[in-house]
Amino acid sequence: MTVNYTPPEVWTWDKENGGAFASTNRPIAGPTHDKVLPVGQHPFQLYSMATPNGVKATIMFEELLEAGHDAEYDAWLIRIGEGDQFGSGFVEINPNSKIPALMDRSGEAPVRVFESAAILMHLSEKFGNAFQGAPEHRAEMLSWLFWQMGSAPFLGGGFGHFYAYAPEKYEYPINRYAMEAKRQLDVLDRHLATRDWMACDTYTIADMAIWPWYGQLVLGRIYDAAKFLDVESYTHVLDWARRIDARPAVQRGRMVNRTFGAPETQLHERHSAADFDTRTQDKLEEA
Repeated sequence: MTVNYTPPEVWTWDKENGGAFASTNRPIAGPTHDKVLPVGQHPFQLYSMATPNGVKATIMFEELLEAGHDAEYDAWLIRIGEGDQFGSGFVEINPNSKIPALMDRSGEAPVRVFESAAILMHLSEKFGNAFQGAPEHRAEMLSWLFWQMGSAPFLGGGFGHFYAYAPEKYEYPINRYAMEAKRQLDVLDRHLATRDWMACDTYTIADMAIWPWYGQLVLGRIYDAAKFLDVESYTHVLDWARRIDARPAVQRGRMVNRTFGAPETQLHERHSAADFDTRTQDKLEEA
């Protein structure tokens, strides 16, 4: 960061901006190459990776299946570090080139759905408003769902970028976004002090949306920042995070499209429930 930096009259793109994911950041949209996406046998085709936003969708699918809904799906890995999200087939589904992206082929014509909250809402409505809670709590559920969509960019693109991914560490942006991350955690902690779940007396898609970011943050799984942010002080968030973490569907959802961590936690593609027992990375390495 240059002291006394003066912005130019017209900004131009420096391709050598450095930092993690620099090769996938650019100021233009559209595909960079032609690539047809695979299509499996199930009505729902998910193209994703196990980032916090991607995990929202796979948790939802696994929760629907756990609850007895006919929500079988194929989950295909999109390696964002390699630029798969800029392939022509993926851009046709999501012109914003971000995961997750879903093709719903359960009706007469395929329907594309992008943005993680839209996917959660689409699947919920598809299966009788599953995981929305009682109708009288719908406004509260929607408020927290969209709170997450508005807040998480400060946690990810702000705090996460400058604390964990930027090529150099700078005090001002780290302090600025650490303050905001802690403010958001305090919002959650105060809210959860008097309830078990985000929106009502039951687990909803608002919890599914918030947990992959803030739950995993306080559980020490994101940015290696738990000590820095003193997450142990947010006791109500921790209790809530642990309750969700113990759910079998959440544990399975975290594994899908995962390319990091212990090999037994990585299921690069998911095409049936049996894949959790037979196609995790450790099983593939043994074969």
